[in-house]
Amino acid sequence: MSANVETMFYTREKPWHKLGVQVNHALNSKEALVAAGLDWNVLQKAIITEEGIPVEGFKANIRDYDDKVLGVVTDRYKVVQNREAFAFTDDMLGDGVRYETAGSLQEGKKTWILARLPNEYIMLGDRVSPYMVFSNSHDGTGSIRIAMTPIRVVCQNTLNIALSTATRSWSTIHTGDIQSKMEDAQQTLFMAERYMDSLGKEFENLTRIKLSDEKVIDYINLLLPLDGNVATPLQERNITKLREDMKVRYFDAPDLLDIGKNGYRFINAVSDFATHAKPLRETSNFKENLFARTMDGNALIDKAYEIVKSVA
Repeated sequence: MSANVETMFYTREKPWHKLGVQVNHALNSKEALVAAGLDWNVLQKAIITEEGIPVEGFKANIRDYDDKVLGVVTDRYKVVQNREAFAFTDDMLGDGVRYETAGSLQEGKKTWILARLPNEYIMLGDRVSPYMVFSNSHDGTGSIRIAMTPIRVVCQNTLNIALSTATRSWSTIHTGDIQSKMEDAQQTLFMAERYMDSLGKEFENLTRIKLSDEKVIDYINLLLPLDGNVATPLQERNITKLREDMKVRYFDAPDLLDIGKNGYRFINAVSDFATHAKPLRETSNFKENLFARTMDGNALIDKAYEIVKSVA
């Protein structure tokens, strides 16, 4: 993991293996740009072979302060500087926006910023805070992406469910009229509001889906399947351990005891598992992948949602 995170800052608890610079409070954009180590620019330079022959149609994206080559891109590629990403979120969220974490991955090839949206929502008695993530790449392999993810405040679980009624993300490639594309992306704030409204309604619907204890166990087994015909004894023990962990999060979590035994409680238990459970084997990029799911969504939570909805 440490090889993937280059620079970052964070507020409150240390998020990724104690990496990054801790600050005591969320920062404004100028402070965040410096604290995250993102106060640099990307320059585009021609590519020339050792024989002095120019490589037509391609340029190198180079970081200005250390001449680090971040990637080779086509002539059509348009750079979005780190400061432009912060300016975009400043413009979209308005005065007073604060950034809770930001940084770079893979030696500057990919960057992200995370800002808390100004509004907080009360859903079924829970405080839910929406966050907006802006991710960018400077190596030519990824798009500009903006996504919002709701966080259930009491337990810090992500609730970024894939809804058919509202979208929560926007993306575009680094070509064409980038300025116009970024202006179009201002609509993502309205997208976030629509998503949160739809999410609140869906939570109401999930509370009406009553689940027996037996059904919950069946669903957990579907989410964490085990083929007894081919599984090794070690695999059986591991899956059993994970299933028991998820059961505890559904049946015994203090923050869910008053919710009732229903689809909403099940989704929250799965979200808690997906957000906080430690994997049996923690790979070097586990935490980075977990953060990426704030953008891409979590397949386990989406599958749980589909299972519950299939019996509604």
